[in-house]
Amino acid sequence: MRRPALYSSSSRRPSAAPVVQPAASGAAPAAAAALNPAGATTASRLAAARSWLRGPAWRDHRLLWAVIAFLALAMALTQGLLLHHTPRVLTQKDIDAAVLKTLETQTLPSAASRAAEAIRPAVVRVMGFGLDKNGKEEQRSVGTGVVIVDKGIILTNLHVVQGSPIIRIEFADGLESTATVTGVQAENDLAVLQAHKIPDDLSAATMRSTADLVPGDQVVAVGYPFGIGPSTSAGVISGLKRSFRSPEGQQEMKNLIQFDAAANPGNSGGPLVTMDGQVVGIVTAIYNPSSQRTFIGIGFAVPIENAASAVGVPPF
Repeated sequence: MRRPALYSSSSRRPSAAPVVQPAASGAAPAAAAALNPAGATTASRLAAARSWLRGPAWRDHRLLWAVIAFLALAMALTQGLLLHHTPRVLTQKDIDAAVLKTLETQTLPSAASRAAEAIRPAVVRVMGFGLDKNGKEEQRSVGTGVVIVDKGIILTNLHVVQGSPIIRIEFADGLESTATVTGVQAENDLAVLQAHKIPDDLSAATMRSTADLVPGDQVVAVGYPFGIGPSTSAGVISGLKRSFRSPEGQQEMKNLIQFDAAANPGNSGGPLVTMDGQVVGIVTAIYNPSSQRTFIGIGFAVPIENAASAVGVPPF
């Protein structure tokens, strides 16, 4: 099979006799001079150069340069468009400006409202019932409880359910169930309840150690004061390791958290939570030197470490 001839870029093809085409009038001497430079005069060389520049060979070169210039222009335009559409990388300054704009134009929820929203699905109403002389159910007490295990295990105060043979629970979604007392820690006024029926999506509260709490830390109390609720009140931790004796003088409780978030009868057994919505205590008592059992700014909660131990599983 024959191969096509290969040519080196430095080789010359065999010269052939020039073919002279008829030229326009006055161009023959210039063309001849260009073909025979040895015997040409200066004037004839210039005439030959002008004739060549006007010839087809130079026109081919101009076409080539025109194509090259067009391609270069197209590439430049394409690159410019790509750069124009490339997303700009966000800087910290851009992010700060966007956050500031949001803060200026939108009202964000308060820390207390976020904490209440976080704990509310785990807060329940606890009601104690007995039978009247006619054998009908009558409500004897109302308080609050908090789900600490999503199987329906609830912490509340012992005084909320004590003496009530029938205990009813109302969950955050409105579901009602009876409950049984499964554990008691009388020294801390705590009771553990097991609900007989629970919501499918029941969520338990998150508990947090009280080891790093200090006076001044913000807290929220969520419960059913006088059966109204769920109600939210906000305040701060006023002190730690407080003692409290019940108005009847029958029991003294120690190592309590003192707080100033509003609490009233019905808040008993409810959670005291941080701004993260994590439970640090169980509301158990309010202090009022008068005979009125209403809030005057001093409430007490059992630390969650004590409360969780009533269930038999210390959380920390």
